[in-house]
Amino acid sequence: MNVQLFIPCFVDQLYPDTAMNMVKVLEKLGCKLTYNPAQTCCGQAAYNAGYQQEARAVGAKFLEDFKEDGYIVSPGGSCPGFIRNYYTSLFDNSPEHNTCKAVAPRVYEFTEFLTQVLNVTDVGARLEGKATYHDACGALRECGIKEAPRKLLQNVKGLELVEMKEAETCCGFGGTFAVKFEPISDGMAQTKVQSALNTGAQYIISTDVSCIMHLQGYIDKNKLNIKTLHIADVLANTEPG
Repeated sequence: MNVQLFIPCFVDQLYPDTAMNMVKVLEKLGCKLTYNPAQTCCGQAAYNAGYQQEARAVGAKFLEDFKEDGYIVSPGGSCPGFIRNYYTSLFDNSPEHNTCKAVAPRVYEFTEFLTQVLNVTDVGARLEGKATYHDACGALRECGIKEAPRKLLQNVKGLELVEMKEAETCCGFGGTFAVKFEPISDGMAQTKVQSALNTGAQYIISTDVSCIMHLQGYIDKNKLNIKTLHIADVLANTEPG
């Protein structure tokens, strides 16, 4: 199966190992991967800040970079959610309209692709310990992803998965929201991390590195005994031998 890799800005700049771990899992499952080094951003950051014209220019480049046939898979739900839900209006009545209609439905978040397209829920991963799952807003609210990551984590050998009370509550990042409304953002991170700690979990696992970055920053600042992990990093951790 042919798969084009779309690596969002946060992953590319701050969590490149997560991208490589997604590659590991997809290759293990027999996918033929291609990566276009010309790719940049999907335009979400500009769009959310109110710069629609700039977002359209960046989005048009995305459409050009990924116009070839094949699934497009990304290690996070935020960018796929933006592309699938907002590109249609962004490129309405534009030269890119038909390209948008062809490209947007082919964009998938990693766990969504594993479970819905490859029909895989067990990749032979192992992680000893207790973990809880954080529903990232992009994955949950924009892509409707809830069960896919949980099914995959339930099949990780040695891992006990427990639900926290605030699983669906936003972590407080929200891009520029964390900068413009820092006290509120910190308070939301506190609520999320405390909810995870209340379960006795050693790990908070999620699909989106932006959430992970925000929560890990709060954890490190307050010297708390819990760690964040991206689900691709968990699934790439295979059994010995």
